[in-house]
Amino acid sequence: MIDLYFWPTPNGWKVSIALEEFGLDYDTHLIDIGAGAQFEPEFLQISPNNRMPAIVDPSGPDGAPISIFESGAILQYLARKTGRYGGSSERERVAVEQWLMWQMGGVGPMAGQTHHFLKYAPQMGHDIPYAKDRYKNETARLYGVLDRQLAHHEFVAGDYSIADMAIWPWASLWEGQQQTLDDKPNLARWLDTVGSREAVQRGRALHADKRNTKPDRDAQKKLFGKKD
Repeated sequence: MIDLYFWPTPNGWKVSIALEEFGLDYDTHLIDIGAGAQFEPEFLQISPNNRMPAIVDPSGPDGAPISIFESGAILQYLARKTGRYGGSSERERVAVEQWLMWQMGGVGPMAGQTHHFLKYAPQMGHDIPYAKDRYKNETARLYGVLDRQLAHHEFVAGDYSIADMAIWPWASLWEGQQQTLDDKPNLARWLDTVGSREAVQRGRALHADKRNTKPDRDAQKKLFGKKD
């Protein structure tokens, strides 16, 4: 059974969705990022960058346990472990991996900054119009790229893959990012298609009751590792 170190955020959902899609048994360990659990020494032994999700697979390479941090690395590992959702040929693998990297280097960071400057920063006394516009516009540009890709493919890299599992959790929060789907019909279609998958719904629902969309100032400080 794989140990999943998790909190219900878009990055956490990537791996909970993947574990459900792969049909792998897992045991969930909650890392309460609003309480600062991501900075605890025990967790840092698994995830030295003090970020979740992370996993520990007791049946890793050569049968030895392995711990993995970074959601993209986890998704690639699980795809190799199971032989599923990572592409069945070198050409297909390249397609999947480039869109996975696109999410990790683009949609995740940009949408994350959009959330931060639209929601968290004003609550912490930092209302910065330039930052709001900068990240909203870049998120919109990226969703335009995604919409154009989906005009020619049912899923992001052709067949359903870990690229879809990585992108959907962030893109599904488009309303909170102050985006529109009115001019992105292909993205809207894809969001519904992926969101209707039972494994996606199960992964998204994991400990959904713990999700706090309006953390208080103390929780915000702990979330961002800010010292008094």
